[in-house]
Amino acid sequence: MSELLTKTEYSAIAADLHVPSAAFVDGSYHAASGPSMAIFNPATGAELTTIAGASDDDVDFAVQKAREAFDSGVWSRCHPSERKEVMIRLCKLMTRNRHELAVMESIDSGKPISDCATIDLPETINTLKWHAEAIDKIYDDSAPVGDDAIAMIVREAVGVVACVLPWNFPMLMLAWKLGPALAAGNSVIVKPAEQTSLTALRIAELAHEAGLPRGVLQILPGEGPTTGQALGRHGDVDMLSFTGSTDTGRHFLRYAADSNLKNVTLECGGKNPAIVLKDAQHLDYVAEQIAMGAFWNMGQNCSAISRLIVESALHDPLMERLIAHTAEWRQGDPLDPANRLGTLVEPAHFDKVKGHLDKAHADGLDCIAGGKTVDGNAVQPTIFDNVPAGSSLATEEVFGPILSVLSVNSADEALKLANATDYGLSASVFSASMGPALRTARGLRAGTVTVNSYGEGDITTPFGGHKQSGFGGRDNGLAAHDQFTEIKTIWVDLSDPTPESL
Repeated sequence: MSELLTKTEYSAIAADLHVPSAAFVDGSYHAASGPSMAIFNPATGAELTTIAGASDDDVDFAVQKAREAFDSGVWSRCHPSERKEVMIRLCKLMTRNRHELAVMESIDSGKPISDCATIDLPETINTLKWHAEAIDKIYDDSAPVGDDAIAMIVREAVGVVACVLPWNFPMLMLAWKLGPALAAGNSVIVKPAEQTSLTALRIAELAHEAGLPRGVLQILPGEGPTTGQALGRHGDVDMLSFTGSTDTGRHFLRYAADSNLKNVTLECGGKNPAIVLKDAQHLDYVAEQIAMGAFWNMGQNCSAISRLIVESALHDPLMERLIAHTAEWRQGDPLDPANRLGTLVEPAHFDKVKGHLDKAHADGLDCIAGGKTVDGNAVQPTIFDNVPAGSSLATEEVFGPILSVLSVNSADEALKLANATDYGLSASVFSASMGPALRTARGLRAGTVTVNSYGEGDITTPFGGHKQSGFGGRDNGLAAHDQFTEIKTIWVDLSDPTPESL
């Protein structure tokens, strides 16, 4: 499933690709009535298509169709095994169309085809399949209330769910939300990021082909202040799940407060540390993991390693190895499987990341690797050493391939510095001793902490943040089903009341 084609083969697929150009509503493509959005290939600047964004009226229509589908019970009340079978058929169709989907993701986002084909798409399918298989294995509960009653605690679908996606992992973030939301029986309306709408639209088409009823999954491309806000404020949207920036997440909490107090789950930004303690071993492996955490997906990852905090005794040997591994991150045409780095998603984001780079140079920070832009749409994998703890580079989320290195003299100092942030999404600890490693892991205020590796866990482990990195729930694992369900108590009185006259 994860085999790679050649650059020539991927380029041929891209040349013949049929690109979606309309919203997907009520089982088919429909042209929306909002402002048109030109969709560009970030690597070439070529226009791929133009899609009309969804207006308030379009959102109203999609919500109406979603509500009709939910209330009809065509999906929400069908047998769990039937929902599972439809989702499994979708996974099979995605596997059959894997090369098309991988290329579509790459040209839409600037991601390397090697990542799209061997990581993102397989993980997307695995996520949908995992939640599909969980549908008929999640049991409800009962409470110990004695012989005179039965108390049943049951899960029920929330209803009409809105999912607002980021642009950095378009397919995978769709699956993180769509898997548990559909498994629970909800009707789902997805607003993909305006920069990366194509694969969500194509997957919705495949879902309809797999047998998903009309109105159960709808995709509304559009900009955040219009389509996103309309969904956030809509009184008939029961729940909203958002992944993206912390600032945008705040807006959705306000929209909920100003409308129907819908449930809101947020997975937001991060300024994630990797701590290397002085007893860490296998420094070549440590450096490889840190480079992967910092530069994978061009650093456009909410859980990317943004700060390397290393005890001073290991600073010099680790830097030597880290610089060598950074050189392995080849940059170029995203459709060339030999390249590990593609391009940043759009000119506006390139300008933002370049601004951080320019400021670091202007401040005289010590650049020991990279430090330049490439072809006006990419940034080299970059390392700044001896970064002051209070500098903007060490405190602000860059969302690009720029790593800050900070040296400390003790594990306690490292932990204090790692926690000195408004974020708390993920962190890593490297140590040869489990005692110090676990003490540090327990002390880190982050939703996911990896020990002697970089990562986010897998589909079985909940993912989300502390502090300003998260709110209201978790993605992945069975915990992901909680945000898309309501808990109901059904109390059955079994007592046998006797009329007073008898």
